[in-house]
Amino acid sequence: MEALYQLSYSPSGTENVAVRPAHPKARPGRGCLRKVTTIPAMADGYDVQAIEAKWQAYWRDHKTYEVDNGDPRPHFYVLCMYPYPSGRAHMGHVRNYTFGDLIVRHRTMLGNAVLSPMGFDSFGLPAENAAIRTGVHPRTFTDDRMAELRSSIERIGAVYDWRREVHSHDPSYIRWTQWIFLRFLEAGLAYRAMAPVNWDPVDQTVLANEQVLADGTAERSGALVEKRDLEQWFFRITDYAQELLDDLDGLDWPERVKVMQRNWIGRSEGAAFSMPVVDADGQEHADGVSVEVFTTRPDTSFGMTYAVMAPEHPLVSAVTTAERRADVEAFVDQVAGASDVERMSSQEALSKRGVFTGAYVRNPFTASPVPLYLADYVLMGYGTGAVMAVPSEDQRDWDFAVAHGLPHLRTVAPPQGWEGEAFTGDGPHINSGFLDGMLKDDAIVAAIDWLEGQGLGQRQVNFRLRDWLVSRQRFWGCPIPVVYCDECGVVPIPDDQLPVLAPDDVEFQPTGQSPLQSHEGFLHTSCPRCSGPVRRETDTMDTFVDSSWYFLRFCDPWSSDAPFSPAAVAEWMPVDQYIGGVEHAILHLMYARFFTKALADQGIAPATMREPFSRLFTQGMIRLDGEKMSKSKGNLVAPDEILDAEGADALRLAHLFVGPPQEDVDWEGVGLDGCSRFLQRLWRLAQGEVGSAAVVRDVTADDEQIERSVHRLMAKVGEDYERWSYNTAVAACMEATNDLYRYAQSEQGPRVDTLNFAVDTLLLLLAPMAPHLTAELWERRRGGHIHAERWPEPNPDLLGVDRVTMVVQVNGKVRDRIEVEAGITSQQAEDIALASTKVAAQLGGATPRKVVVRPPRLVNIVV
Repeated sequence: MEALYQLSYSPSGTENVAVRPAHPKARPGRGCLRKVTTIPAMADGYDVQAIEAKWQAYWRDHKTYEVDNGDPRPHFYVLCMYPYPSGRAHMGHVRNYTFGDLIVRHRTMLGNAVLSPMGFDSFGLPAENAAIRTGVHPRTFTDDRMAELRSSIERIGAVYDWRREVHSHDPSYIRWTQWIFLRFLEAGLAYRAMAPVNWDPVDQTVLANEQVLADGTAERSGALVEKRDLEQWFFRITDYAQELLDDLDGLDWPERVKVMQRNWIGRSEGAAFSMPVVDADGQEHADGVSVEVFTTRPDTSFGMTYAVMAPEHPLVSAVTTAERRADVEAFVDQVAGASDVERMSSQEALSKRGVFTGAYVRNPFTASPVPLYLADYVLMGYGTGAVMAVPSEDQRDWDFAVAHGLPHLRTVAPPQGWEGEAFTGDGPHINSGFLDGMLKDDAIVAAIDWLEGQGLGQRQVNFRLRDWLVSRQRFWGCPIPVVYCDECGVVPIPDDQLPVLAPDDVEFQPTGQSPLQSHEGFLHTSCPRCSGPVRRETDTMDTFVDSSWYFLRFCDPWSSDAPFSPAAVAEWMPVDQYIGGVEHAILHLMYARFFTKALADQGIAPATMREPFSRLFTQGMIRLDGEKMSKSKGNLVAPDEILDAEGADALRLAHLFVGPPQEDVDWEGVGLDGCSRFLQRLWRLAQGEVGSAAVVRDVTADDEQIERSVHRLMAKVGEDYERWSYNTAVAACMEATNDLYRYAQSEQGPRVDTLNFAVDTLLLLLAPMAPHLTAELWERRRGGHIHAERWPEPNPDLLGVDRVTMVVQVNGKVRDRIEVEAGITSQQAEDIALASTKVAAQLGGATPRKVVVRPPRLVNIVV
């Protein structure tokens, strides 16, 4: 008989779709003929472009994935890090947004109200550089790139609530970014200070410490970063150092990301104490100056034989003696041009990397004067800018002491037979007065107790984390909303005058200065307090400020009287699943966490919301010829041609199938052709073009086995989705398709209800991964929209494995596949294999030399 799920094409341009008999759990109204839009079949399968265009239009026109605040369903917030709009999507975008889209569709089918917004991190230096190069205004350049990227994102089938779109350079977003800055300023979290900063000589702007790579080059331009002293704006992120550290423990984030943040925060416990500056005889300096140090090892202080200061330390001039001044000033000038990385390296001889100031400091533990040196490897930006030197317990201190003829004194006994120089391990203290005989931990506590008891120092916790420098000498960024008045000082712009917008009529020149500095209409205005003449701040904010709160605005992008409604934020936040690259582990993720805490403390966000992202996933990068795909390397593979030829579903499936999503992948290993062929096979199977006609009959053991395997497939794919094992989910669906091909081609023919149940379930499981094809097939088979269906739930009673497929090989080649009981014995497996007519034909009456049995899956017969 004709299969009930096959299609009968009518000449009128619509299809009469016969659907399967209703499954026991089917909703009312299913099982009747429906009229649906015709997509003509192609000679080799289906019209990819027509189907994908049809369903993308459907989701857009039916507002399928728009969700309103107050939706009664359980809420789930899925967010991919919003991109910088550099043009059309590349494979990194495809990979990232495919993962996010899968979760959105899966969670929707599970019954959640899923918030899936999208926007653009649209401020940034590339657009400004493009303006200098081409004369095209950054706004025009950026708007064009945004349109290109949005089109590309939609082309891969990724669905978002575009009503909530946010982009950094929108005046309404600028207004609230500036408003938040002013609230931070009122709370003392924003401040202006003179500080040594990282200067990018190519991009002509200041960089935060986090934007300088380990080799001393700028993250974006690649230039060797210089040090300059400039007055800049900072956010006081250090106020939250301990909370930022503590709260990492409760986050469902990759451990490597949490380790990176812990290391960057860099908490250390020890003692801080001041050492009076003295002369060689121990007489204190006339000005009474002291040098403050912090150490995690105060127990080794009896072995301090000299001290070292940074060349930029503010006390250098005060402590330097007259006879040493010329040498010290020459050394300071020499170091001024070196980068931090150069200063921290060990390339140059230490004899040339330090100079004696002529001054001494008093060791509080021995009361003896020790010489005070400058050394280039001590940086003012870390700790106090001065360190005590204990050569016997630190190798660099040892090397410096040898280079400058300074003594060393062991305070920790090395193990017997020690032949090295500095010993950094634990051991009993020696030459240490009241600490003698103690081991490290006890000695540290005793040393700090003694300092506090003598009133010479105190316990202290230090952090490597430094305040966030947010000033940027750029045009294309959010203007800092303050003015400078000779009478009133720094004056914030009143809230009712926000946003402060940069003018469009500026001239972009390669001078290294923001064009705002030469725009008279912007630069000069009147003081909000005294009405006198003032000068506007021409620096703009670091673009990471914009990305530190966009996820909150997504919850309520229509708010006009606040950056967002606290009620809406409480409804959706924290983000249930955040997706983005591990390269943002320090910068964006740290800053976003700080903003969330600070906004909560200022009463702007709900007070109980301390973390923005409950769960984080960091996808692997894509490599081509062994190198990361990137625009700067010129090795991007654009998806457009693949989308034109193979379609979005095949490309999505290839990204999901290539390997675990958290691991790096080589583009050469992406099996695009195989995924395309699989979708073609799925099309033929679902269209009833495979095997003999399905029949109505009583259930057989083979039918029961198919149904059991379908329920096991439901369980596996559902579990794989939850644990980000998409590659194994795809593999399981492919294997199930192969099984259904064999079932449809079996001699007795497939049972219609069993086959339809299996194919429908397969389509439901694949719907989040290959949304277009599954939607089309579902409409043809069942009517309606597959993504509005409930996610299939397996019957626990059918998850046990009763029968399996046993592969029978002859001399290593597969000759038969036989369904057998899962608990079959070795002898039973061998007897069944030898009884196979296909195997008997291969043996030709010969007696096997050997039979290798691995029950219940494999029998290999060696002739």
